Amino acid sequence: MYVGLSEDQRAILDALDALARPWQDAPVHDAPLVATSAEFEAALGEGGFLDVAADPDLGTATAAVVVERLARLPFAVEAAARAFFGPVIGGTASPVCLIDGTRTPRMVRHLTAGATVIVVEDAGVTCFTASDSQLRAEPESLFAFPMATLLDIPAQRAALTITPDEARTRWRAAVAAEAAGLLAAALASTCSHLSEREQFGRKLATFQALRHRLAEAQVRTNGLYWMAMKAAATLDPADAAMAVWHAQESARVCVYDFHQFLGAMGMTLEHPLHFWTYRLKALVGELGGRGANAAAAADAIWG
Repeated sequence: MYVGLSEDQRAILDALDALARPWQDAPVHDAPLVATSAEFEAALGEGGFLDVAADPDLGTATAAVVVERLARLPFAVEAAARAFFGPVIGGTASPVCLIDGTRTPRMVRHLTAGATVIVVEDAGVTCFTASDSQLRAEPESLFAFPMATLLDIPAQRAALTITPDEARTRWRAAVAAEAAGLLAAALASTCSHLSEREQFGRKLATFQALRHRLAEAQVRTNGLYWMAMKAAATLDPADAAMAVWHAQESARVCVYDFHQFLGAMGMTLEHPLHFWTYRLKALVGELGGRGANAAAAADAIWG
């Protein structure tokens, strides 16, 4: 299948890039571990960029394009769940959070009071609006996302007209698209540092050992992008499971290399690399992690 960008998607990306331009530069030196911008999120919502999946001519394929591009920004934006599940819940201007009801509740990305929490269980998919009493903010989280711990899942929840398998497929496609943007941004940040930093009178980027590993990271990044775009376009369970598994496996391999390449700078918060790599660490554990998603891919392919 052809998964290149359409004219509409290119126009949307151009408009999105113009809107995001003031937020493209990462804060450095005294940068916070979690970088957010309420102003940018409001502008994003007003522009309707997260509602594209509701348009039958755009759908989840375009949602993935938007999510991938937003994930490249240093500022964390709640986009993936809202873009992919907006049509399922009838649209919302509040954050959307996803939790696996079959597992013990834990820290949830972008969870705030007023957020729509979608609970995916084997028996069905439900949702509720989170209140202050149901969550505990985690300001010291090391994942570079705004996070909170969900303390209670209410018994009374609204049922959604989507099956658990369909919900998990959308969830996997959303995570894959977000991871694709994060990995691309982390790789670009690493390459920029290696192109400027000198050792033994040479730019680090000229050392063959580093170039080989950067090439492997580029191959993984490119592969993840196209797998994520295909998964979003088809919403096929096998495509989605393979894409998110590849995302989590690539994050495991590449994040280690990126921080090693930066040396001592890679162990500090003075360089913006952590904005993308720490977020990738959070995505590695979603939907049960690499093992669960590899098993889901095998089940979807071979039954």
